[in-house]
Amino acid sequence: MSIRTTFKKVLPPISVTEQEALDAGDVWLEASVYRGVPDMAALRNVPKATLSADEQAFIDGPLRELIKMVDDYRLQEDGVHVPQEILDFLGKNKFFALIIPKAYGGLEFSPYANSTIVSKIASRSCAVAVTVMVPNSLGPGELLMHYGTKAQQEQWLPKLAVGQDMPCFALTGPDAGSDAGAIPDVGVVTKGTWEGKEVLGLSVTWDKRYITLAPIATVLGLAFKCLDPDGLLGDKVELGITCALIPKSHPGVQLGNRHDPMGMRFYNGTTRGKDVFIPMDFIIGGQKNIGRGWQMLVSCLGAGRGISLPALGTSTAQSAFKAATEYSFVREQFGVPIGRFEGIQEKLADMAGKTYLLEAMRQLTTEGLGLGLKPSVVTAMAKYHMTELGREVLQHGMDITAGKAIQQGPQNTMANGYKAQPIAITVEGANILTRSLMIFGQGTMRCHPYMKELVEQIHSNEKGADAKFNSLLRKTIGFSVANAFRSLGKSYLPFTRGSSSKLPEVRKYEKRLNKVASNLATMADLALLVLGGDLKKAEMLSARLGDMMSYGYMSMAAIRFYEQKVSETNRVDAKPYFEYGIQWALQQAEQAQKAFVANFPNTAVRGLMRLLTATYSNSTHAISDDLVRELSEVSLQNNAFRKEITHLVETKPGDGYDINYQAFVAKHAVMPMLRKIQKALRAQPVAPATDFAGIVTEMQKRGVLNQTEADAVLDYDAKRRVAVRVDEYDFDLNLLTDEVPAEVEHKPAA
Repeated sequence: MSIRTTFKKVLPPISVTEQEALDAGDVWLEASVYRGVPDMAALRNVPKATLSADEQAFIDGPLRELIKMVDDYRLQEDGVHVPQEILDFLGKNKFFALIIPKAYGGLEFSPYANSTIVSKIASRSCAVAVTVMVPNSLGPGELLMHYGTKAQQEQWLPKLAVGQDMPCFALTGPDAGSDAGAIPDVGVVTKGTWEGKEVLGLSVTWDKRYITLAPIATVLGLAFKCLDPDGLLGDKVELGITCALIPKSHPGVQLGNRHDPMGMRFYNGTTRGKDVFIPMDFIIGGQKNIGRGWQMLVSCLGAGRGISLPALGTSTAQSAFKAATEYSFVREQFGVPIGRFEGIQEKLADMAGKTYLLEAMRQLTTEGLGLGLKPSVVTAMAKYHMTELGREVLQHGMDITAGKAIQQGPQNTMANGYKAQPIAITVEGANILTRSLMIFGQGTMRCHPYMKELVEQIHSNEKGADAKFNSLLRKTIGFSVANAFRSLGKSYLPFTRGSSSKLPEVRKYEKRLNKVASNLATMADLALLVLGGDLKKAEMLSARLGDMMSYGYMSMAAIRFYEQKVSETNRVDAKPYFEYGIQWALQQAEQAQKAFVANFPNTAVRGLMRLLTATYSNSTHAISDDLVRELSEVSLQNNAFRKEITHLVETKPGDGYDINYQAFVAKHAVMPMLRKIQKALRAQPVAPATDFAGIVTEMQKRGVLNQTEADAVLDYDAKRRVAVRVDEYDFDLNLLTDEVPAEVEHKPAA
């Protein structure tokens, strides 16, 4: 019996959907992390993402105009529907056509521009952002662009571009969420009548839920299993998952019932149909694409997983970080800004470092997609980690702003984001699934140089499979031995870790990344050797290997952003953000490594892993309190890098963000005067000190402040009082429209 035959008996067979998922998408920088040698040269050679003149004009024009129209508080509190004038505006200005080619009337924007636009909308309204992102994500538009026939593209894309038709895509159902192979929805090949003629087609029955835009869709993208029991297309009964495009007006199509996703008011609902006959022309790409549906879907997941949902996570973090830092600088307790208390500094620093990581990952991932790649593993990493980090940053923001964060109203900058964030966590594959199965499961098969071919040969029935398998096995063993020696060297001999960065502050982290990656490669090899196909079932173990790979990619993003995106003039202010972010990412990777080794089920191999990776304790590099204090203090400064790291947040005059910012800027302007007042009060208190205005008047009398300084301080105090207040309602919870006290005059910041 050959070695290949032995492996074939041991390893579980690969399902059709698993094989299609493995075949779909590209590998990119993540492969170098998995293989133990992060490709920093390739990282530094990735072309920088920038906005074209058309993209910038769109942001400065239609996008800013949309922001002025959106009142998310009214939409959530009083609304049932996204206002029709907003839907009309979105269609007229081609917000639904960000990815559609210009030849079909679309805008054909880059992934970076797509991400930036969705992020900026999300800073104002989750409902409007979701409405925009879905047609530009996984759905009929993208599937038609890549797989549709010429006739289908010409029929649908121009109408989708201007909102004349609204698309939705139906995959998930009551009995099958992420397990597409288990969907019960079926299309049976049969003959029926279409446009007065008997034609070959499908009789389709489906029951779908959680379908975004379904209640207002005019065209339905539908995934179902295709069966041919009568052999009308050949001798195969199960033909595989198939995607079709069906007009809402088609007989038997049911669209309209709604769900209520966290009260966010975007359109999400159900679609059903029973024995609905569709001609073969409704299949995306025509009859030849029967059975290719899952491959098509996985190949097109990049937009949703790599652009839209990470954009929501990044926008959430930037919004929370901006609001929390501005509020904690203005809000004082015991005469000290609350942002200078160490308990809050700890949260602020974590928010700052993770917001930095999110922007770095957003830019790098969209740059990869802009190269024309469809890196399925990278986009899974981005979706999981960026939505989770967004949630963590927002949670800190809620804690810091406390009572102000929980009182609902137009001035609240946190509440709607807090309600909306679980949506991003849930869709496009729930995060638990993405982390436990997808990242390392796909990663090991796609990123290992030989594993995919090796598994294919194990299950192959072709002549010569044994010889091919033996050749690949020898290469795999050689690869694993090289990994083991590399890991051993980098674990015990720090001078072998290497760095090519020109910046001394980056080199130590690049070396640390090289060690983490080399350990990952060895641990993955040993795990596959010992556990084989059972590693797929050991989800806690495989998730930790996926974490190591993900945090390695995140560290690469952090380095690239600091080296190439931060200007030299901003680097001093950016350095604490970078250091906290990359230290946190590497710390998470090291913790995952130690947890993996500690829980590996084979005692002998666990000992070998400890030896090869120098994993003898659970201790990891800690982020120092000094760095926490430094970063939290920098985050309270009104500097250029802070503006850069919150650039996705769109504000409107008089909204919660603007109110906070007005007070934030005003306080920075009067800090010298406030210090003079404090010094004078320590020398001679004002008694009785009835209010701040009285203190300022006394300071003028003493000659501590001149008239100009007194006016500036009083203007700041007025803005401060507006910033720290919350919205008020009458007894029946009707919002009081006279929200700002009469004596407070709103003055724009200089």
